[in-house]
Amino acid sequence: MAFEIRKIGVVGAGQMGSGIAQVSASAGFDVLMNDISEDRIQAAISRIDGNLSRLVERDAMTAGDKAAALRRIKPALTFNDLASADLVIEAATENEEVKRKILSDVCLPLKPGAIIATNTSSISITRLASTTNRPGRFIGIHFMNPVPRMQLVELIRGIATDDETFTAARNYIETLHKTVTVSEDFPAFIVNRILLPMINEAIYTLYEGVGTVDAIDTAMRLGANHPMGPLQLADFIGLDTCLSIMQVLHEGLADSKYRPCPLLVKYVEAGWLGRKTQRGFYDYRSGAPIPTR
Repeated sequence: MAFEIRKIGVVGAGQMGSGIAQVSASAGFDVLMNDISEDRIQAAISRIDGNLSRLVERDAMTAGDKAAALRRIKPALTFNDLASADLVIEAATENEEVKRKILSDVCLPLKPGAIIATNTSSISITRLASTTNRPGRFIGIHFMNPVPRMQLVELIRGIATDDETFTAARNYIETLHKTVTVSEDFPAFIVNRILLPMINEAIYTLYEGVGTVDAIDTAMRLGANHPMGPLQLADFIGLDTCLSIMQVLHEGLADSKYRPCPLLVKYVEAGWLGRKTQRGFYDYRSGAPIPTR
């Protein structure tokens, strides 16, 4: 009989973690949310409450279904509180050292058959799996941002990932009514291997003075029919995350075409990380985005 996932643990209550918790609870899974403080967990639950309220207002969900989904989400203040989970998804910041520490610690209290997944958008699944006590039960489940709206999930096996783990992870994603695409374990997988170099090239285009922020984003929105311009998208993703992924590509594939643009590095060093800090390629402090170049 195939391994059945009923209870999900989510480590990291930020934008990605809260999105994963929201879609999992809405699909009927019990969810345990963990972060470094109870305040962060409660802030995530409040954010999920607001998101579900908007779905109710749009008649995309009933008030009863919203209440049931919220009841399924419980705080997990320590990794020990995740012991009953069938699947634990790490959704911490895109930093390999941070992820390795979480993954080596979180696996210890889990039951023997539990699966561990990472939501990394770029880092080697095989390498991360090696820090756990169960590489065969480890897999990459890369949700897109924002999780509730984006249809795609990348599924990435490490070299040791067993077939039962892969099948259970695929079944979980399909229960969320999302579409699976399978990627090999190469730096940045499929979506970000294609998307981030495009964003990096847009930043080079700005850096070299080919066009302004507004000109570049307008050109790609109206000239390539993209829903948002690449610099606007970079601000949405977070410029620190964009830089991390470009560094993984550059180091992992040793090709100069993946060299992060010096302007991206400068913005990150300045702490201008995009929407989350109110400044990036746009300044959001007045409410209306104003190009910074």
